[in-house]
Amino acid sequence: MAQYRRTKPTPKTQSELAREQIQAYDATRGTVPASSKLNRENQISLKDETVKLPTIGFKDIDGAIIHYFNNVIKPSVVQNGSKIDVPVLYGSPERWSSIQKDGFYRDKNGKIQVPLIMFKKNSIEKNRTLGNKLDGNEVNNFVIYEKPYSKRNVYDKFSLLTNRQPSKELFGVVIPDYVTITYQCVIFTDYVEQCDKLIEALNFASDSYWGDKERYRFRAMIDSYTPTVEVVQNSDRAVKATFTIRLHGYIITDTYNRDKANLKKYYSKA
Repeated sequence: MAQYRRTKPTPKTQSELAREQIQAYDATRGTVPASSKLNRENQISLKDETVKLPTIGFKDIDGAIIHYFNNVIKPSVVQNGSKIDVPVLYGSPERWSSIQKDGFYRDKNGKIQVPLIMFKKNSIEKNRTLGNKLDGNEVNNFVIYEKPYSKRNVYDKFSLLTNRQPSKELFGVVIPDYVTITYQCVIFTDYVEQCDKLIEALNFASDSYWGDKERYRFRAMIDSYTPTVEVVQNSDRAVKATFTIRLHGYIITDTYNRDKANLKKYYSKA
């Protein structure tokens, strides 16, 4: 008889009923929840807002390394009396597996690609010595940004006569998650002299902030290099150098729980 027993439907909570009434204004994000803070003043919509909360991911950090290689270090070698720019590639699983198997990176036609610098993410470690949100689901630490101009902060002479302080439009952004990322890198060249020149350029650029000045910069450090020359019978001569980049970065995720816990937007008292 237990299989014919009917269970009563579970009634929806007030938060579930209220959430069903919310209509998404950003199709790419879906329905973004209101702030978890109970204050009604903190539940302000960002619809038609031109200011976007910053987000920083691992893709931005990888792009900062490639940008610094191509625009600041500008690695190059001299081949047959002419200067050749060294390309920098991210080691996708297919590329990295290819160089581990053959010792070189080959194109679709099987031609060895030298000179070349390739790197890949090796490990990610959380750094708890710099910052702490205290609770990821109920964030307590924010970085506050003020919008220079808003509709509530319009200059007029009447405010000066009445000595009225305008209401400021403020944005709260959660503090980043600080991480230490380790990248494994390999240099491929035809000659030892070319490899040494690239190591000299990288060693000079170590212990500085890598990235685009107009976007994000992260401190990168290189501690050691391991140059090798491999001569295998019935194979090509391989001049390689392996090194590790230890980068201190930070990330601000763009996920559901970040939006739920974030203070987002609020106004100061007039």
